[in-house]
Amino acid sequence: MAKENPATPEDTQSDSAVKPDGEGAAAVGDSDAASGAAATSAELPEAPEPVSGEAPAVVLKRPSGVSIIDPVNRIEGHLRIDMEVENGKVANVWASGGLFRGMELVLEKRKSTDAPYISQRICGVCPVSHAHASSMAAEKSYGIEIPSTARIIRNIVEGAQFLHSHILWFYNLAALDYVNPLNALTADIADTVALANAAGTTQADFANLKNRLQAFADNGQLSLFSGHWFNTADVGAEGGKNAYQLPAELDLIATAHYLEALEMQALSSEISGIIGGKMPHIMTSIPGGTTFVPTEEKLDDLLFRAQKLAAWVTNTMIPDTLAIAPFYMDVFGYGDNAANYIAWGVFDEPGFDPDKRYLPGGVWSMNETSRYKLDGSSKYKTVQSANEALITETTVHSFYEADDITHRNPSRDGITRPLYYNEAMVTDEERRSGKKPFDRYTWDKAARYDKLPFEAGGLSRLLVAYNRGIPEIVKGIDGVLTALGVPGRVELLNSTMGRTGARNIETQYVANKMVEWVGELIEAIKGGDTTTFKEAENRTGEGFGMWEAPRGALYHYMSLKDDIIDRYQIIIPSTWNISPRDDSDVHGPMEQSLLDVPVEDMEQPIHALRTVHSFDPCVACAVHITEPATGKKFSTVTNPWGVK
Repeated sequence: MAKENPATPEDTQSDSAVKPDGEGAAAVGDSDAASGAAATSAELPEAPEPVSGEAPAVVLKRPSGVSIIDPVNRIEGHLRIDMEVENGKVANVWASGGLFRGMELVLEKRKSTDAPYISQRICGVCPVSHAHASSMAAEKSYGIEIPSTARIIRNIVEGAQFLHSHILWFYNLAALDYVNPLNALTADIADTVALANAAGTTQADFANLKNRLQAFADNGQLSLFSGHWFNTADVGAEGGKNAYQLPAELDLIATAHYLEALEMQALSSEISGIIGGKMPHIMTSIPGGTTFVPTEEKLDDLLFRAQKLAAWVTNTMIPDTLAIAPFYMDVFGYGDNAANYIAWGVFDEPGFDPDKRYLPGGVWSMNETSRYKLDGSSKYKTVQSANEALITETTVHSFYEADDITHRNPSRDGITRPLYYNEAMVTDEERRSGKKPFDRYTWDKAARYDKLPFEAGGLSRLLVAYNRGIPEIVKGIDGVLTALGVPGRVELLNSTMGRTGARNIETQYVANKMVEWVGELIEAIKGGDTTTFKEAENRTGEGFGMWEAPRGALYHYMSLKDDIIDRYQIIIPSTWNISPRDDSDVHGPMEQSLLDVPVEDMEQPIHALRTVHSFDPCVACAVHITEPATGKKFSTVTNPWGVK
């Protein structure tokens, strides 16, 4: 039986410190570093020294108590994080998904052609992925394969959604954990322009932006920059060191690009709208192919937007990533988990082989490098093809009726029988007093593969592709690690910063492929290959769609009888990532990643927030934090416990 073996603090600190090698490292601001190109020297502000593993000369008193993040903001959905903090580190954690949706039940007794439209309503950020996974499940039930031109069109609209999600997530959701727009008020404009040139990133009207920010600050209305933790103390913050480490000039550059990103993510959605009729919730991806009809004008619109996005990602997003990361090298030192990675693959090639997709499917582990040793992980030291029969779910810690089977395969015997009554819930008071065990604490099920927890998402896709030898991915990962002064240290990607940076490498890869796919579509149409739909003759059977959403592995299963859905099951990416403990009491990936995360400020645990945001969870969350020693408490709306 698999068991967790967390390392002791001594084990954790001995090797986890990240120190750039210095010699031979590419310049931080090299815009080609993600592609492995040689760097040129650049005068950048000196980044702070990484956190070392040595004990500080002065032992500071570290906080202990109960810390509850509720709500976690800047995510999609409802998530709550309960943390027990001991001596400044997270000692135990519970990730609670606070909203029951039950979409599987909504889909039963519907026609198969309804499923792509209804299932898209699960999420407004990644509806395209649900449409495609649902359509694929129907197509397998029918026993058909879509035409090649339909494959290309699906790749383009899926890619547009990936770009929208990744750009939005990095700049407008996660970046405010590292970038302080208020600090930009002290920036020198001439130095800002020089820094942008040195970093290889794009220029903007920095003087005008600074004036706009100053006007916000002067009238006390900070708009979208209000309510954040910009004054948070850092670990070991004797003397008031702040957790936000960027120089004012880099904060100003990143804030300018934050605003640009709002326009670029909208440009991505325009591509989805051109193909899908509207976005979110496209109308044209259906079982059998697509109803989109490419015209010369629409192809021109697609190509222009794809080229503009690819240029912006390469010239702005990648250089920004490489400029910001050196100031937070310590964030490579926490947020690690069992290092098991799963990807179903996305963006089909002509042969429709999941293992040969542009981002291929596979199951891979580097658990031997992790402090969370799990029995059974070693068989995945080399990439294995995904086996649908090994996907299981357990609900021993979830708000669902219990039964005698702890690991159920969702397609064959999965159940969705929610517990609505209060006896299943544990209130905050009961939790702290110990009056009631914290056995069931989430609406999320514990998804497992071969009875092991696996992380899904951009990092998982990148590592599977890296180990399958996709040239652009190998070059991208090696180039970024070299640029950051840690060449070859792939194991460092198992961290909060590694998870964050990996998605930006993927963004560049997808953006470049988008231009290629539009060109491929143009050539197909010019060559007379205009068939985009295949009619099904049989509408009784069962099938599954294993695909990827921006946040990770997505699974849809349906069983049909005369085109009526008899059974439907879904496992979304966040089901893997925020999963609770399983029947072996093994944490899910996010819970593992939060263990031992440093906490300096009980009311603003910035490092825990960074770690949660690195997964880009698609749930709804709530945060209040208590410290019994002081009685301090912050509370908002909590689910399913109700309004506090």
